[in-house]
Amino acid sequence: MPTGRCHCGAIVYSFRGGVRHSSVCHCTDCRRCAGSPGVPWIGVAADDFAIEQGHPEMYRSSADAQRFFCGKCGTGLWYTNENALPGMLDIQTATLDDAENYPPTIHVQMADALKWEELLADLPQCDRFPSSG
Repeated sequence: MPTGRCHCGAIVYSFRGGVRHSSVCHCTDCRRCAGSPGVPWIGVAADDFAIEQGHPEMYRSSADAQRFFCGKCGTGLWYTNENALPGMLDIQTATLDDAENYPPTIHVQMADALKWEELLADLPQCDRFPSSG
């Protein structure tokens, strides 16, 4: 059974069943809540999801959206929106213990994407921080 957790380990979750979608969202809400140009998500049936440890905090980021996070370390964990995704729960992919197994298959909300995101693939890459010399 796949599991995931927050940075400090206070919140642990699991899910069973299949993944309904795997995407990267670029909407303004996701960007601001995560402090990132895009947030990868996997969608699972809400009934297949379980909190194994801890008590997450909830933030209502819009009239329909609830975002759950660790109140201790601040890690964003999952999202629900019954109007947009009835019966579903979106998990922030990078919080999964085996996140590498869930590559995104689509970008969503590109109307809100930052224009400079197009340049990211062409930037130099370093395995760690570049040398300062």
